[in-house]
Amino acid sequence: MKWKVFVAAALLVFSTQAGARGLHEQVRPLYPVQPVLSDPHADLVYPSVAGAFLVFSRKQGHEYSVVQTSKSRPRLSGRTVRPQFLGEAVRFGAATANGGIGYVSSRLGPISAWMKQARGDGHVAIANMLTFRGALAPHHLKASPDGRFWCFDSTFEKNRYNQLLNEFGQVPHVELLGQDWRIYDSRLSRWKVGYETTKTGNTGNKFKPPVLFLFDRKSSQLTMIPNAFDGVVSPDGKHVVFVRENNGNYDLWMQDVDGSDLVQLTSSPYADLEPAWSPDGGRIAFISNRDRKGDPRGMSIYVLDVRSLSVQRVTNDPHAIDGGPTWKDNTTLYFHSDRKTGGRSSATWSIWQVTMR
Repeated sequence: MKWKVFVAAALLVFSTQAGARGLHEQVRPLYPVQPVLSDPHADLVYPSVAGAFLVFSRKQGHEYSVVQTSKSRPRLSGRTVRPQFLGEAVRFGAATANGGIGYVSSRLGPISAWMKQARGDGHVAIANMLTFRGALAPHHLKASPDGRFWCFDSTFEKNRYNQLLNEFGQVPHVELLGQDWRIYDSRLSRWKVGYETTKTGNTGNKFKPPVLFLFDRKSSQLTMIPNAFDGVVSPDGKHVVFVRENNGNYDLWMQDVDGSDLVQLTSSPYADLEPAWSPDGGRIAFISNRDRKGDPRGMSIYVLDVRSLSVQRVTNDPHAIDGGPTWKDNTTLYFHSDRKTGGRSSATWSIWQVTMR
């Protein structure tokens, strides 16, 4: 009997030590991952690439701004859209190939979507009076590379609409700054220690589904897609991919910009979010917690082949939240992450890159 107790105790010690080692174990990256931009005084999130430009959103203290820099030689400084008025916030930077900078601002009271023109000091309203008058609360602004198509989403739920306006210039927690997809889920929209998993069958979301808007600047046509958000148009301008929640889970969907050929691209029991088209239009990068059993703070980057629908995992740091992927070229992705930058002190979020070679 004493021998059995000794063996049991030894196994318990061994398993405890193994578990402790596992918590700090360095997992070998699937592909080379390198820091790109890090600021000890600012959080850098949601990079966007088009043409020769990289645009990202920055939070420094209480100031929210959008920065444009070189895609090939990124810097912390560059052409910047800063707040011009007291209490204004500037977020959701979007790059266009000609150098235009898309963003969402609270300068006119309610938040509205704009594009700073590539030349001069002009700022053009996106979707014209619908956002200018505050009829919508645009989030997740995205642009096609040529700047013709713009996507953003909003809620029609009055209480949530007012909450989002209040949270636009004062994000409740820094974790939510880099996981903005959580704003439409009542289970995840506030920071806390533990969360329910984003898994099929977990239907505790009390918020009504958001609505995606697709705006064509050439024709001024504004298309609404129900129960959809975080949309982005393909480089050839023919397709839009977006996120849809169904039965507690999030998946990627795609349809033609004219509203035809709606298809579901992913069907993981966990969450697939934040899609981004590759420059050649053949692949879509996205984030998912499918290998972390639906943990909202267990996001890694994946790539979907549009033709075969096969999925490839790209990042695998078990201690990091990766988000906001965008393609630097057809083999390299920029993204933001809360992983540490080689021991350097920094704010929570910084810009990284991963090369699939």
